Amino acid sequence: MSIIANMKGKGAQFNPNNPFFKYSSGQVHIEGIDEDTSVENPGVQLFYDSPQNVISKNKSQDVPFEYSINPYQGCEHGCVYCYARNSHTYWGFSPGLDFESKIVVKKNVAEKLEANLSGPNWKVNTLMLSGNTDCYQPIEKKLKLTRSILELALKYRNPVGIITKNSLVLRDLDILNKLANLSLVHVYFSINTLNEELRRNMEPRTASSNKKLEAINTLTKAGVPVGVLCAPVIPGLNHHEIPEVLRLSSAAGAVSAAYTVVRLNGQLDAIFSDWIKKCYPDRAKKVLNQISELHDGHLNDSEWKRRMIGGGNIANIIQQLFKHSKSKYFEGRAMPALNQSIFRRGGNYNLFE
Repeated sequence: MSIIANMKGKGAQFNPNNPFFKYSSGQVHIEGIDEDTSVENPGVQLFYDSPQNVISKNKSQDVPFEYSINPYQGCEHGCVYCYARNSHTYWGFSPGLDFESKIVVKKNVAEKLEANLSGPNWKVNTLMLSGNTDCYQPIEKKLKLTRSILELALKYRNPVGIITKNSLVLRDLDILNKLANLSLVHVYFSINTLNEELRRNMEPRTASSNKKLEAINTLTKAGVPVGVLCAPVIPGLNHHEIPEVLRLSSAAGAVSAAYTVVRLNGQLDAIFSDWIKKCYPDRAKKVLNQISELHDGHLNDSEWKRRMIGGGNIANIIQQLFKHSKSKYFEGRAMPALNQSIFRRGGNYNLFE
């Protein structure tokens, strides 16, 4: 049970126990002490890992990419609804505050990726950055692991896709421009609200919607194709913003749009429920009930196809609202195809280039 009231700068408001641990410890203030401790309001800690394989193969029927690469596990952005929180338990951490404060850094990601790309077994395929946590979260400004991955993509001419909520992506505009000129990159911005109060509460360390829209415009002018993801759509909280998000994204230059609905698998149920009861107590019950209606009476959902778009009346309303808005603002637009025919085996130049 949480004991912190709307901790600023954090999405999760507490650390649920790691389900893989037999024993757990915590702090309980029966007297109602409301002063945060270093455990309850932690700063960012980095943990370094050197995995043998840095490319993950996706088997989901709901995701349109086969391979992804995640230079970081855990994410400072602190999105309270993030499905990746549950994966943090595999590292021995909690999916709550630990997820946004204990960041695992794959320090050898570029070295291992190059070994994959230069090896005889790699078959050209799009690499998605990132399928789990944001590759442009704040620590990337210092460590530049994502930039090193993009440099390799350009060297080997391997197509990449990027999903982010951070305008830090503009730092790498020089590389992205070169990749775009070769039809080797797509960039997607996740924008699910234009309400700054809601964004600061729900995904506190992401870029503001204005900065995201400005980044879309800058990338578009540089020739980099950009799409927008309304993700996740949360009924009773941000679903009504879909038309305006798509209108502004289209005006900024985005050429494609997609959406997913929220689902609260694993310990996200406790984390999100605790958060919304603290931040929006007047609508908490309504929002949780409507999320449940999307998923056949449950807050969680693992059923292929339905888990991403929901089912039932509320899901139909969201789908129709998105479909109408997309047809209005994105008619005739589409992401250009990525080029998989110019891969440099071994990173070597072709005599006829």
